Amino acid sequence: MSFLDILLIIISSAGLIHGITFAIHFVFFKKKKTITNYLLALILVFMAFRIGKSVMLNFGNNLEPVFIFTGLAFLLLIGPFLRWYVVGMTRVNFKLPRLYFLELLPFAFIFFASFFAPKNGFDTNDKQVIIVFGSALIFIYLHFAFYIFLAYRVLKNKQKEMITETLTKSHKAIFAWLNLVLIGFAVIWVSYFFNIVEDAVPYIIGPIIYSFVVYYLSFKAFQFKITDIDGNVFKPNNDKVLFDRISNLIANDKLYLETTLSLASLSKLIEKSTQKTSEVINQYAKQNFNDFINFYRIQEAKSLLENEKNKNFTIASIAFDAGFSSLSSFNYAFKKFEGMTPSSYRKSLKTSV
Repeated sequence: MSFLDILLIIISSAGLIHGITFAIHFVFFKKKKTITNYLLALILVFMAFRIGKSVMLNFGNNLEPVFIFTGLAFLLLIGPFLRWYVVGMTRVNFKLPRLYFLELLPFAFIFFASFFAPKNGFDTNDKQVIIVFGSALIFIYLHFAFYIFLAYRVLKNKQKEMITETLTKSHKAIFAWLNLVLIGFAVIWVSYFFNIVEDAVPYIIGPIIYSFVVYYLSFKAFQFKITDIDGNVFKPNNDKVLFDRISNLIANDKLYLETTLSLASLSKLIEKSTQKTSEVINQYAKQNFNDFINFYRIQEAKSLLENEKNKNFTIASIAFDAGFSSLSSFNYAFKKFEGMTPSSYRKSLKTSV
């Protein structure tokens, strides 16, 4: 065995071992036990069986046909489990319906049929055997591609459903993660499929690509903290309703005109904690509490400054009428939002007339 062969075995086997280690982490060492984590762990284990078969077939001799067929059969498991995983990551309170398990019948059929494969099946020139094997192989790979497509449809439908919603950090993490997972599996599928099309791609490329994909996905999983979240992050969001209520109080009821308005007083009014009120404003207004309130106050001040009836009013009186408690805070806020002082703004109005 050449040095290159040894190197290829190490690279492809490393991804296999890493995938299994990743799966063990989900099942035994992760405090949060979720269906989605179990599904992802099983996908990694099934892929390990599939990749292990590929490595042994590429470098081993006289591999038993039963082992080859069972390895291929695991693709019939990975497809449904991949779809279930995507559904679980995008659906609230996901539970596996019993009907889903009917999707495993193709795997059961091929898996048990593999035990009846003749030992010399790959050495024969029998056209019937070649047709049966070729048909099974094509069916398995098209089945896997079909489920990748189904999983993709589930993801895209969820993204369309959320298009009018304000996405949280968890929402964005799930969408980014699932896109990467599906792209990764699509790349693995392409590498194997083109191998069976007149050996367009060397067989060992599949396991090598899998190794790179699983290492990259494991890195992204921890970066997104994906094992700590699932479809429950899509529960109906009452925060938007709360923000609309806050906006109505501030903008329509002109609560911003009260100089004593504070985060604490607003929180008490809406019967929420200061932390929750601040969090909701930050999320939907993309501003902190002070900037959120001052924005409305500055618009009020501009309106007062532009009114000819107020041309004799001092800047200080305009500030207090707009809800500011001090002239200094008014000047600071005005310059922050408008890029000039209130006095300069008033002068600019005169010159533009």
